[in-house]
Amino acid sequence: MSDVAGVHFVRIATPGKPVRWYVYAWRGKGAPLILKSEGPKRPKLGKAELKAIELALEESTAHRDAGLLSGLIRMWRGSGSLDHASPEWKALAPTTRETWGYELDAIEAKWGALPIELWNDPRMIAKVIAWRDSRAATPRGADMGVQVLRELLAFGKLRLMVKINVAADVPAIYEGADRAEIIWLPDDVDRFAWAALALNRIEVLDALDLANVTGMRRADLAAVTFDEVSDHAIVRTARKKSRGRRRRAVVPLIPESRRLIAELRTRPRLPGVNTLLVNSLGRPWSPAALTQAFNQVRDFAGIVHPGNPDLGEPDRRKHLHDCRGTFVTHLCRTDLTNDEIARIVAWAAANVERIRRTYVDDAAVVVALSERISRAL
Repeated sequence: MSDVAGVHFVRIATPGKPVRWYVYAWRGKGAPLILKSEGPKRPKLGKAELKAIELALEESTAHRDAGLLSGLIRMWRGSGSLDHASPEWKALAPTTRETWGYELDAIEAKWGALPIELWNDPRMIAKVIAWRDSRAATPRGADMGVQVLRELLAFGKLRLMVKINVAADVPAIYEGADRAEIIWLPDDVDRFAWAALALNRIEVLDALDLANVTGMRRADLAAVTFDEVSDHAIVRTARKKSRGRRRRAVVPLIPESRRLIAELRTRPRLPGVNTLLVNSLGRPWSPAALTQAFNQVRDFAGIVHPGNPDLGEPDRRKHLHDCRGTFVTHLCRTDLTNDEIARIVAWAAANVERIRRTYVDDAAVVVALSERISRAL
């Protein structure tokens, strides 16, 4: 490789002597010398030179950002590659690093040039709240931004770069966090299936069906393999850590999940691919790609959870995660108690009771009344 953006080549030609080349990491005062060579042709840069340029740029950036919030950001997630990130950043799941990375970009654009000392001023709390409120149109995103800022400042506090964490007690504004009453109804599934056929994304319907009969989270849905399916349950260790430990998911098999898993074995897949779900190319889904495809089909079908206009509640789009509530309805039709179901899906027993009362018990009462009326006529 001979051309790298920003690299400065200097050619020195002296009569009677070989042409000499001096290669600097960039043009300008203080640029480090990367390579010296002789010969008529411009020298090519190898792996060693490219690595030296990368390190020089990182050192220059670190020196420029020293004392600024952007410098703290680079200390946390590194610059250029994961190899230079902090142990705390490396410990995050890949999907978390991707999501938090977007928020760090927004934080750096907003406050990267501010001196770190300013974050020791309690008045910055009002600045953080104002930033959160400016993003209120997307409340989940606003809360995520505050969460990432909180973790960044916690990282800085551990390294004695800030004395307080002004984002520590900023409350969330997303009011839809409690979605226990939202499930995928049979009509929703039918409309989703129609949309998947219309968009030629039938493989996405498999994801909805598997989520409805297992209650698994997105990352687990994308990664679960047939090797993790036993006679009575799906047992897998989640990729993502929670409080420093990897969650072990044990999902009991029900008749609907057994039938679906048998059907999923027939899907075309590339050699060596053993995941239950595959995309249109026969490859495993990435969690992000699965969500994108799922949301495309859902939005085409116009599937929402209806709000209550009298109470000022808007309609809310149904998420893949809401299939956990549908799975709970299946479990409620067994002899399992609310506490037992709550342990399976990692919910509060009160949320299970809400699902049971709203979608299972009330439906059974309606069916029983209808049967009694039919017999009386």
